[in-house]
Amino acid sequence: MTITRQVAERSTCLRAKVGAVIVRDKNILATGYNGSPAGLPHCLDVGCLIYKSQTPTGEMEENCFRTIHAEINAIAQAAKNGAVIRDASIYITHTPCIHCFKVLINTGIVRICYEKEYKLQTIEPLLEYTPQVQLQRVE
Repeated sequence: MTITRQVAERSTCLRAKVGAVIVRDKNILATGYNGSPAGLPHCLDVGCLIYKSQTPTGEMEENCFRTIHAEINAIAQAAKNGAVIRDASIYITHTPCIHCFKVLINTGIVRICYEKEYKLQTIEPLLEYTPQVQLQRVE
């Protein structure tokens, strides 16, 4: 988690610093942090592009169009560099959002380790259908 926290420090998001590290057999395969796509303006420089949406339970959420989440950036880095992440673990500073969780399932990640809970209730209903994925809090 120490490396994951250090990766999070590179975040260009004004709202949260999130880091992700994909690992297999004690080897780092890819890292990611939340921020804008390469070559595009960052929230730190030009501000966030916030949009509001409503969850199925009626709760209002605010998200940023400008930012790519740390997990997706780590997956993109692995793809760009040809790293196979099937059966790997991912360490994340926060629990993944529902969208990142679904992508992690599809990539074949088998273990998701997180430090801080973030909207955990949104992914809990999916956990019963994904016995191949282990969600684990670590310090």
